[in-house]
Amino acid sequence: MPVKTHQEEIMIYCDPASSVSKKVLAFAATVSKHVRPVDYFKIPLTPTLMKALLKQLDLRPKDIMNRAHPFYQSNIAGRDFNSEGWLNILTRNPQILKAPIAVRGQKAVLCDNPTNVLQL
Repeated sequence: MPVKTHQEEIMIYCDPASSVSKKVLAFAATVSKHVRPVDYFKIPLTPTLMKALLKQLDLRPKDIMNRAHPFYQSNIAGRDFNSEGWLNILTRNPQILKAPIAVRGQKAVLCDNPTNVLQL
């Protein structure tokens, strides 16, 4: 089941304190007056939600992980997991997400660049 928002609203799963997230949120505000940041440290991502987001992004869990992040380097690099394992890693450690995830309507996009919001 895809994650859905109202067509006017942009929901952004992010760490609002990070500089990339701040830029994405600011850019999204120029596109829509209804921008809702979802702080994944305060509202944890569930495996079901993460699975739905990945399906909408058409990406695998490993595709949206920041492989340069210290947690990834010390705990994940060089190891292989099944799909449930990758989902659990992402949901328990959202800090290793490569970039914020923006959702509008039934579309989702990984925002490693703030202008990616325009793809929604």
